[in-house]
Amino acid sequence: MKLPLAFILLSAALHGAEPSRDASTVVLDAVAVRNLGVETADAAESTFESTVLIPGAIEHTCESHSVLSSRIAGRVTEVLIHQGEFVDQGAVIARIESRQPGDPPPIIDLTAPGRGFVIRSDVHLGAPVEPGVELMEILDLTTIWAVAQVPQHLGPLLVADLKARVRIPALGGEPRESTFLRLGVNADPAGGTIEAIFELPNPGNLLRPGMRTEVTLVTNRREAVLGIPREALQGDPSNRFVFIKDYELENAFVRVPVAVGELSSDLAEITSGLFPGDEVVTRGAYALAFAGKGNTSLKEALDAAHGHPHNEDGTEMSAEQLASQNSGGDHGHSHSHGGGPLTLFLAIACAVLLLLLIASSLSRRFRQSSATS
Repeated sequence: MKLPLAFILLSAALHGAEPSRDASTVVLDAVAVRNLGVETADAAESTFESTVLIPGAIEHTCESHSVLSSRIAGRVTEVLIHQGEFVDQGAVIARIESRQPGDPPPIIDLTAPGRGFVIRSDVHLGAPVEPGVELMEILDLTTIWAVAQVPQHLGPLLVADLKARVRIPALGGEPRESTFLRLGVNADPAGGTIEAIFELPNPGNLLRPGMRTEVTLVTNRREAVLGIPREALQGDPSNRFVFIKDYELENAFVRVPVAVGELSSDLAEITSGLFPGDEVVTRGAYALAFAGKGNTSLKEALDAAHGHPHNEDGTEMSAEQLASQNSGGDHGHSHSHGGGPLTLFLAIACAVLLLLLIASSLSRRFRQSSATS
């Protein structure tokens, strides 16, 4: 082994050393934690779903549509149901005074052909009515469709009983479970998409046609995958890290580098860096990334937790340091009691390098002597 290679190995080992506890720990007081709104979640093994997000919109079902018309000509004398209201099938919507002779003229009730939500009405008091003219449009919104524009290369995923999650941004809240019903009529050759229809129940008739949707399709499932909420991930794709609660200090959080696998709509797969049960910071993680070392020193926190003094970097004080501190020994200058892990590592590395140099020199002399003999 040549000397330059030895130095390269030593440099690589030094750069691979883990940061000190002081450099990776953020210590806050209780007030700061409340102000940041810090929330945590456990890293846990669960079923991991690979997903794809597809835009779409709410549409009414084919059988939900009904219209109101009159069989006779006349004039509207009373309006009981208006646009934007719900009506039951058979309920009286309006009354019409017939043009047939009579004293008074006959009054005809117009009843709803179906139940639902009135989305359009041309029934106005005193307005003329002609046979065969649509007066009102009604939609039964008990069940609606979420029509997604699916890229055609994902078409093989669209099989019977395929489950999907549909989120409606206008309503917020959790996504709703849905089932694939069938392909739509239209395809978009320019956009390379096909229509996929997912059926959704609509309790309370809150979903309305035209609302934008986000349809999440599950492309794959794997069991026993260690995952965390996506919002816990910090950093850029080449330098991902999370904050976890310190195992012994209250209101302390440790920055931990992690290796990330796949990402789903709400979870991130962690391939290394965490263990099941680690409490990762979700809400407030972004603010912690810019909090430095916090507003409380690690030394003070450890001293209070353990009841004995520590070094500024959080390591335990040596017997010599404790003795010097207890004796109040201050000679007007500082003494280095460096016995930390990095110092020990450097000493061992230097010793190994020295032995390698000696061995290399002896080996060279042995080969020279063998050559001359």
